[in-house]
Amino acid sequence: MNAAERVAAQAAQAAQAAQADEAWDDEAVLAAVEAAMIRIRRRQSRRSLARPVVEGLTEPVDLNTLAVVDVVDEGAGEGGRDVTVGFVADRLAIDPSRASRIVADAVKSGFVRRVASQEDGRRSCLELTATGERAVAAAHRTRQEFYATVIEDWDTQEQREFARLLTKFVRSLDGAEEG
Repeated sequence: MNAAERVAAQAAQAAQAAQADEAWDDEAVLAAVEAAMIRIRRRQSRRSLARPVVEGLTEPVDLNTLAVVDVVDEGAGEGGRDVTVGFVADRLAIDPSRASRIVADAVKSGFVRRVASQEDGRRSCLELTATGERAVAAAHRTRQEFYATVIEDWDTQEQREFARLLTKFVRSLDGAEEG
């Protein structure tokens, strides 16, 4: 049995244990998390949630521009942080030259604008335009509507617990990457 088959078998075993409310051993838990993360990553790499956003906008936008818009929105929400091309590169896990090109496209298409940093006027920061704000609102709405349909059969407590644990997991991921 190769590594992929072993992980799949462990994930299947963990899924069966979860449905039966049985105790999981550490290996089964980690295999289930790994298998789930692989499936999520594959879905995200297909950008299956971005396409409906793009199709629903009146302004044409490509998927890379939408990714920049999401990052600028995320950075703006981090209280006083300058959102720069470097920040975009870091959040999208791409090299700075690629980030510079896709940011330039986002600026050119009118979703993002460059502004001088309030802390250092020599530094260029990014902010959303009104068009960018409409795009990010549409993205949030589309994704949340999709997630609502995915978890609509879950009871309220399960939904809240999932949100809590997923948020905790992402914070731990962020900490692991920084440490």
